[in-house]
Amino acid sequence: MSDNKQPDTPQPAQEYQSTEEMVAAQAAQESDLLAKAQADLAALQAKSAELADQYLRAKAEAENARRRAEEEIAKTRKFAVESFAENMLPVIDSLEAGLVIKDATLEQIREGAQATLRQLMSALERSKVLQIDPKAGDKFDPHQHQAISVAPSEQEANTIVNVLQKGYLIADRVLRPALVVVAGPK
Repeated sequence: MSDNKQPDTPQPAQEYQSTEEMVAAQAAQESDLLAKAQADLAALQAKSAELADQYLRAKAEAENARRRAEEEIAKTRKFAVESFAENMLPVIDSLEAGLVIKDATLEQIREGAQATLRQLMSALERSKVLQIDPKAGDKFDPHQHQAISVAPSEQEANTIVNVLQKGYLIADRVLRPALVVVAGPK
């Protein structure tokens, strides 16, 4: 079929010599319309198949991306613990070395414990674990501190009077709030 064909418009009534000619003309016209409809249907079916193929490819690509992301998350979780453990190994070595010394003096034990604590704090910092260590007089922050009690004090209300236990952050998220005593209203 040619694309240059004029749109189907009603043809002026023609005079036919016979009924057979009229039927033949109608059959030819219907045949042309049927051929055009079949060509249009074939084009639409081809376009539908192409779109279905594109959809399936996009769906498979999205599924592969989701699977790769899940695998990456699993690997990240698995190996994040590995990094933390590597940071803790020197601390374990220091503790074991200190326990081997049978006749250590109290001063040697104290120095060893202090050195091991510094080593532990350094290992935690490398793993993004930081202390929340408020000082007396600091403003109470409910996001980082947990008030255990309120005590009368000469300090301004809602300030920290005493720290009972340090808190810790891990990558800016509170792992454990600092336990504090807060000054009450005067």
